[in-house]
Amino acid sequence: MKKIRVSCAIVISAVVVMISSGCGLFSGGSQPDLSSPELNELVKARWTAYGATREGWTGEFHVYVMTPRGNYFACVTPESGATSAIHFRGASTTKTFTAASIMLLHQQGKLNIDDKITDLIPGSTESYVPNTADYNIPYKDEITIKMVLKHRAGIWDISNTAIPATAEPAYRGKFYAYYVMESDPTHTFTFDEMVGVVATNELSYFPPDTSYHYSDTGYSMLGKIIERVSGKRYDRFVAEDLLVPNGLMSTTFPYQGDDNDLPAPLATGYLFSGGAIYENTQDNMSPHVAEGNVITTLSDLANWIRKLLRGEAGPNASTVAMMKEGTVEGAYGLGISYVAGLGYGHDGGHAGYATVAKYDPAQDVTVLIAASVIDFDNLVPYYHYLHDMGRAAKNILGYSTAEAGS
Repeated sequence: MKKIRVSCAIVISAVVVMISSGCGLFSGGSQPDLSSPELNELVKARWTAYGATREGWTGEFHVYVMTPRGNYFACVTPESGATSAIHFRGASTTKTFTAASIMLLHQQGKLNIDDKITDLIPGSTESYVPNTADYNIPYKDEITIKMVLKHRAGIWDISNTAIPATAEPAYRGKFYAYYVMESDPTHTFTFDEMVGVVATNELSYFPPDTSYHYSDTGYSMLGKIIERVSGKRYDRFVAEDLLVPNGLMSTTFPYQGDDNDLPAPLATGYLFSGGAIYENTQDNMSPHVAEGNVITTLSDLANWIRKLLRGEAGPNASTVAMMKEGTVEGAYGLGISYVAGLGYGHDGGHAGYATVAKYDPAQDVTVLIAASVIDFDNLVPYYHYLHDMGRAAKNILGYSTAEAGS
């Protein structure tokens, strides 16, 4: 098996954008997770079917379903001892924490999402983003915080779009983070640095609020706004204002370039690309702070999504309603997306990991799929496959997928 180092938060914009059965261990709650033979068979069958035409296919499908009757866990190889306490990279599910942070500050009157990013922070003489060259991005005087939340600001996404070959810097035609890590693999990237690449190269997809383009770099900017408004480093704000109050003690947001490991117990990550399989568990996540750097567990992330969408995680019901507004299939809200039959939440993808985290408020059912392998050769179909497995899991446990959410 080959080993490759890949460090890129993968965003599945076309999709719009889990102790255990047989292990006898406990999840983050006080009750043991339940086992369903039918759910176990579903997960194994879906794994076998998907891997049948992919040589060397390896990793795991972990499925965790929270229901009013209890929480169910299933995986391909329960004999491995995997539980809902296993750690993995949640990738773009990070955006639900960033969006919730922004909306909590909005709820508290400490910012206004309808303000321009160049406006002054309420009660301050400082603007939301620094008045420096690093933030002199195209159309900055026309961009609101809400547009950035909804990926409608036109901000160039340097994580997933190469710098144009016509640009002047030495990294032209390349992905900026890859270019830097070729010579400095543990380089600690900063918000200023990432947004600064956009400003330096005067990059934009379109004028603000005229279209949609998923942008990791836009959420990097939101991370900077959270820091300037709250006076706390991003990871500290999220920990103190969201993680601790919600009892999410197994979730972290690494920001240093040499903080490459996952805590034990962990899911080893695999990437399928070019018809070959690569192991990719350790990684420098500093390019992805606030947009893709979360490390979490199945039980933590499922509890987070449920509490967030119920208006119990900090942002209240009215604020969450704003976040969900417009989230029909294929449309993005304020850090929230929607998938028919599953409900509201977010997907995540990083080299080695693919995540589906969705909550159906009508039935109070949360579906979390944490795959420790991602198919880069067929990204969109892969996520459709995971969504379909999630709907099948709901059906097996007796919950309808005719329409999820309300």
